[in-house]
Amino acid sequence: MKVKDVTNYLESFAPLSIQENYDNSGLILGDYNNDVSAILITLDCTEEIVEEAINTGCNLIIAHHPIIFKGLKKINGKNYVERTVIKAIKHDIAIYAIHTNLDNIKAGVNYKIAERIGLKNIKVLLPKKDQLRQLVFYCPKKNAKKLKNSLFQVGAGNIGDYENCSFSFKGKGTFKPSNKSNPFIGETNKINEEDEEAIAIIFPKHKEDIIIKTLKLNHPYEEIAYQLYIIDNYDADIGAGLIGDLEEEQQANLFLKSLKKDLNTKCVRHTSILSKKIKKVAVCGGSGSFLLAQAKMIGADIFISSDFKYHEFFDAEESIIIADIGHYESEQFTKDLIYDLLTKNFTTFAIRLSQINTNPIKYI
Repeated sequence: MKVKDVTNYLESFAPLSIQENYDNSGLILGDYNNDVSAILITLDCTEEIVEEAINTGCNLIIAHHPIIFKGLKKINGKNYVERTVIKAIKHDIAIYAIHTNLDNIKAGVNYKIAERIGLKNIKVLLPKKDQLRQLVFYCPKKNAKKLKNSLFQVGAGNIGDYENCSFSFKGKGTFKPSNKSNPFIGETNKINEEDEEAIAIIFPKHKEDIIIKTLKLNHPYEEIAYQLYIIDNYDADIGAGLIGDLEEEQQANLFLKSLKKDLNTKCVRHTSILSKKIKKVAVCGGSGSFLLAQAKMIGADIFISSDFKYHEFFDAEESIIIADIGHYESEQFTKDLIYDLLTKNFTTFAIRLSQINTNPIKYI
């Protein structure tokens, strides 16, 4: 099994194209064609993690946070990033990061938080635009069903909780094949008119290559007439944060106490406890203060995230409770998510969860 087999699988779940523009997800160190002996999963990649990989025989580290965010002009070991990189290269250990692309999918990092606190009716808090494309193509009526099914099988036609979505309308197609052509139907050097079906299907933009490849492989025409459109709609399954409902509403102080236990955090910084009970809950693993306004607008009773600055707590304005549970604490279950994904698909090598707590923040 090669490194690329593992990364391709992870990217089929969390495509690199949906990561934020500041991010550096993907293969950071290593060769895609190297064989994988074993995998070590961690939240952060540090010198200590690389040492753990060496000691456990792992030659691929999968981390949530990229060890390299900015370009390195020199690699001489002057800081922990450079020392980690040097150590990994010396021992031929590949490092892969799956960061905001895993944050931005509905079943990703935030889902683990929502799952642990028992949220229902879960939706993306701030869906992303420019994630959808529409394909419109034309084909003989008798080939329409087969073509649609071939595209459905590779991920076209999914809208929210619905699959195999398309729209068709019938019409007349005209064409005049030249002497050099080999038409599927019709005669050369003659204007032909055929009964055709126009089919429109939506798909996620990261699947464009496989969608077009499938269309060309299955379409009977020598020259295929099709159009691609950029769709400005929001994608309900891709975006930042999640929002959902508790099974039963709870007193705010009791919910905060259970939150501390459920998310295994030693400290919850929060704004004033309000008199209204907690029912609608917004969550965002990692730094999520940019989503506070969205959480308020949608009517969340509490927003669970991390890395709020002092003055940002005032923005709650007694209309919502902000609960800052800590960056590491909000993402600690990401390791379990990655582990579950990989162990379902790969059985020929060991997949290990790091035993090292990489949280740089300590509590008294």
